[in-house]
Amino acid sequence: MSEANTIARPYANAAFEVAQKQTDLKGWSAVMQALKKLLDNAEVRAVVSSPRVQISQIESLILQLAGTLNKEQSNFVRVLAQSGRLVVVAEIAAMFEALRAEAEKSAQITVISAFELNADQQQKIGVALKARLGRDIKLSCTVDKALLGGIVIRMGDKVIDGSANTRLAELAYALA
Repeated sequence: MSEANTIARPYANAAFEVAQKQTDLKGWSAVMQALKKLLDNAEVRAVVSSPRVQISQIESLILQLAGTLNKEQSNFVRVLAQSGRLVVVAEIAAMFEALRAEAEKSAQITVISAFELNADQQQKIGVALKARLGRDIKLSCTVDKALLGGIVIRMGDKVIDGSANTRLAELAYALA
């Protein structure tokens, strides 16, 4: 995984720089997600990974399946194909999205709770996180009955764990 991230980082940075110059972060983001979705397909991935298929054929296939791309986006796909980096498109897309979120001062937050959160609770969490992080917040909420109570908030690699399970574990550790 870390090797794929190391390989993907310069491509994500290059794509991000071009997207910024074109002032088209949203368009490039859509292209990255489309490429990721394409390469999530097992058949496409098998063709891309096959040593029997010529690079020019792989380029043509991906460009046809990707749909309408501008000149720079097409060149980006060509560079990925020629350098054998199409297999790390998922990592490139994830890094691109992280760069985009940083540039747009937004954050994708996942809230995991023991029970369904109503709209008012979601709004209060969003307002509190916006004040704390200084970013626009995009919440996605999920339910995990195993938490017993409380919530777990995830933003990338940051976690705020306010679950009952964690509180009980901390209490057990303190008493031991």
